[in-house]
Amino acid sequence: MGQLEEYYQSLMADVRREADASGVMMVEAFFDQMTERLTEAGELEVVDRAFYQSGDGAQRVRIDGYAGDPRDGEGVLGLIVCDFVDSEDVRTFGKSDLPPILNPLIRFLSKAKTEEFLESLNEVNPAFQVSDLIIKTWSQVTKVKLILVSNRQYIGRDDAVKLAHTGAVPITYSVWDLARFERFDRSGQAREDMVIDFARDFGGALPALKASQAGAALESYLMIMPGQQLAEIYDRWGARLLEANVRSFLQARARTNKGIQKTIREEPELFFPYNNGLSATADEVTCVRTGGGLAIASISNLQIVNGAQTTGSIHAALKSARDMLPRVFVQMKLTIVPPDRSEEIVPRISEFANTQNKVNAADFFSNHPFHVRMEQFSRNVIFAARDGERHDSKWFYERSRGQYINARSRLTSAQQKKFDLEFPKAQLFSKTDLAKFEFSSAGHPHVVSRGAQKNFAEFAKEIGDTWSKSDAKYDELWFKRLVAKAMIFRKLEAEVPRQPWYEGGYRANIVTYAMAKVFDDANGEKQVLDLDTIWRRQAVQEPLVRALLVAAAEAHDVITHPTSGIRNMSEWAKQQACWSQLKARKLKYGDDFGNCLVLAETAQSAVREARTRKAMTDGISAQTEAVNLGTDFWKQLLEWGHARKQLTDKELQILQVCASMPRRLPSDLQAKVALDVLGRLRSQGFSQNGQ
Repeated sequence: MGQLEEYYQSLMADVRREADASGVMMVEAFFDQMTERLTEAGELEVVDRAFYQSGDGAQRVRIDGYAGDPRDGEGVLGLIVCDFVDSEDVRTFGKSDLPPILNPLIRFLSKAKTEEFLESLNEVNPAFQVSDLIIKTWSQVTKVKLILVSNRQYIGRDDAVKLAHTGAVPITYSVWDLARFERFDRSGQAREDMVIDFARDFGGALPALKASQAGAALESYLMIMPGQQLAEIYDRWGARLLEANVRSFLQARARTNKGIQKTIREEPELFFPYNNGLSATADEVTCVRTGGGLAIASISNLQIVNGAQTTGSIHAALKSARDMLPRVFVQMKLTIVPPDRSEEIVPRISEFANTQNKVNAADFFSNHPFHVRMEQFSRNVIFAARDGERHDSKWFYERSRGQYINARSRLTSAQQKKFDLEFPKAQLFSKTDLAKFEFSSAGHPHVVSRGAQKNFAEFAKEIGDTWSKSDAKYDELWFKRLVAKAMIFRKLEAEVPRQPWYEGGYRANIVTYAMAKVFDDANGEKQVLDLDTIWRRQAVQEPLVRALLVAAAEAHDVITHPTSGIRNMSEWAKQQACWSQLKARKLKYGDDFGNCLVLAETAQSAVREARTRKAMTDGISAQTEAVNLGTDFWKQLLEWGHARKQLTDKELQILQVCASMPRRLPSDLQAKVALDVLGRLRSQGFSQNGQ
């Protein structure tokens, strides 16, 4: 079986499992799973399911989902259609198949822009929500982006496909087929290389100054980018240029953006001295020699890691101040980063370059210590088998896309079976999943409802702030309680579609709101939700499930009955006011709900005990490592640090103890200090026999 076929079988098994567990159609389960990947890949920021279909043949209209409010996405209206085939084998489709799939979506857009279509629908119909949004925002829509999501393999070679006429607003489309999803799941790469050919497409090669010496660790250049070229490049590739940048352009609502645009309109020749410029990375550049010296003819996979607002504002000038752009120039520092080092280097450039506002390291990269620690826990912490099952298991945390599928693919068939028992697919979760679990339990369902990436960005800021002060909170017990929250969230996901009051749609919103409500009601000064029993038993207690469904029914009522003046329920769920309304409601849970609670002091006592055990374990490990390094090692470190006056009096005394072993042994606390000193002095140049 080939790699793509194996991926297809695994994907379809996941879709069937989700559909069976949740009681939804397979195409809906497929939509939910694959659009989550779209947001992670940066194709769309947020996705809302909104299925509607009517008519046949040339009159057929269909939509499966949309990408939120276009006013939050630079005027881009994203519409999604699913092409799903329930087949045992991989099926294919080509260029000629695209119009029959995409034209019904275009016809839906044409209808949805009319008041007549809107008034023909019931307000709870998902198509009503989309139509209402399109009518309200159409004057601000600058581009329509069609996304085709398919579980078939696309074999078309020519992207030039003739689609139905739509009027003045340009339409682009993107095909996410089986092969593209497989590439993304395996390596995080979902696109072909983005090659910007200045010489061919953007007016000529750009003069550049090489800023790195021969033999430098990274190649770098300084360039002056004409505003016209930058605007045209962004117009073609859009947010792909900013994927490494945590900030997205805020449509001139931020003060900085307004100032940038004012300069473009009124003093374009002063843009260069006023602006800090761009920091960018690329995989590769092609250089040429011209009469004026070195020039860059093309750049592969350009990423603007600092300067999103500058780039977006210059692009906006294509509409508001096009005549001024030829007089606008911006400096750019370009660093060439090999693909195999991008995860290590690009986040650092992003972090250090983004100094205008404080941005936490957790915003940028998957190898932040928080994610690394969660990964370590996920590979080591064993959870007892559930009732009726024979095997203990673990929860696999995927801090970067492809870890799970790649770890499994390297094994033999027999090893894969063992891996599947140790790490069941149902117990796989990602960074964005983690953020959903945490923010739902912390009372931020309106933030979760804004989409996986926006929610993760907010969560990352919180983690970054807390981590910078102390990382002690994020211990093994925190991870175990996280798993309990994951189980609650996923139990709700499965149960909500089965309820008699559920009419379809808004499941994601209902789940996060219901979970937030129960946690908010349960957690007080004296009692809190008993998460420890859940992770120990690997099951959510029935009284808690019933309480969650009481909250879910109420959440459904709040979400589907927006406050006066709001008709789009998905957008309503993203507002603080929606959460405030549900939070204020008094709910009656079952009499046995109290069995799901525990004294707050008992829960806090468990935290203290876990930290005491960890301190003891860490102390023993530190003492063992200090002894194993040996007396001679510590003597050299002592001499090196003392000669350079790098040691405090306390550190000097502790290293003297280590250097006098075995006559004197450092305590566990002294050993920890000694190892901290060792780490610091190594960073300053200390080494001994390569250690």
